[in-house]
Amino acid sequence: MAKVFLILFFSLSTLMGQSKKYTIHTVAFYNLENLFDTINDSEKKDDEWTPNGIQNWTNEKYQQKLKNLAKVLSEIGTVENKNTATLIGVAEIENRGVLEDLVKQSKLQYYDYGIIHFDSPDRRGIDVALLFQKKYFRPSSFSSIPLYIDKDAIEVRKGKKNESEEEMKVAAGSNRVFTRDQLLVTGFLEEEEINIIVNHWPSRWGGEAVSGKYREAAGRLNRKIIDSLQQINPEAKIITMGDFNDGPYSKSIKEVLGAKSKKAEVSEFGLFNPFGQMITNGMGTLAFRDSWDLFDQIILSESLIRPDFSSFKFWKADIFRKPYIVQPSGRYKGYPLRNTLTEAGFSDHFPVYMYLIKEIHPHKQRP
Repeated sequence: MAKVFLILFFSLSTLMGQSKKYTIHTVAFYNLENLFDTINDSEKKDDEWTPNGIQNWTNEKYQQKLKNLAKVLSEIGTVENKNTATLIGVAEIENRGVLEDLVKQSKLQYYDYGIIHFDSPDRRGIDVALLFQKKYFRPSSFSSIPLYIDKDAIEVRKGKKNESEEEMKVAAGSNRVFTRDQLLVTGFLEEEEINIIVNHWPSRWGGEAVSGKYREAAGRLNRKIIDSLQQINPEAKIITMGDFNDGPYSKSIKEVLGAKSKKAEVSEFGLFNPFGQMITNGMGTLAFRDSWDLFDQIILSESLIRPDFSSFKFWKADIFRKPYIVQPSGRYKGYPLRNTLTEAGFSDHFPVYMYLIKEIHPHKQRP
């Protein structure tokens, strides 16, 4: 196991103007796009993801999808950190079982990932979850926080229904629109307390103008969770990440959540979005009609961007876009390489990641 200890140390000569050693951990998020098993669940709308469904979702394709995703997860962030990601938020997973199958894949099993997952009320049964390396992260509490939306309280385009679309549904006898919960996990990264929120906000079905109200509601809930954590501990280190179905420029992110794209603009108790500048530079995590957008983001509390590296702080972030997860040719050349009716792909999103680093003082270095 000495190998794992060694790869967590690296030197930077440019960060502080001189060579220093740091402990490094990678934090990642990946929308796994329809990671369903092949078993028909009568309580979920998963019929198409069965051997007899329209996706012809066989065990062979399921196993290939697991293998594909494990390869990606084993390589995210390894340019700077030879260890795999310590914390991985995921979305669009059917149940805990598919995650158990995923972490048992040959490229991941060595790292001994734990799983935190709750079933959500999402119509299709897709959930969010957190994977964590047990060696470095110890959860102390976790909860699934529901997003309550009253369909009559939010204007909806007349004549449009969600009967055959997407994840939202209206509970019988009530006005509640069901969508995915927000997962809150608090734990210790080595000896430091970290709070992680994993999100998959309501989709853009029906158009951005109509559906934006749902994501603004999700943003208000996310902000409320963050405010509560900061009231308990003003120095709380908070990471909120996920597929927000909105970009850094959107009202739900920029105004409701209050995430800033420039560190200098982040006030006390504020939030920094390192992906804000990336979308300005033309980078994205998903494409639609030849236009790129950046819905997948990792957003940080002000306490994680201070220049003192005596405790874990943000270093830098990026989009994982290796050639093997990119469509090589055809109409969708350059898009994420997703499933087809004949082959299991990866996802229609690229993963995102960032690094947390902490300076190692000489007397504290491991032998």
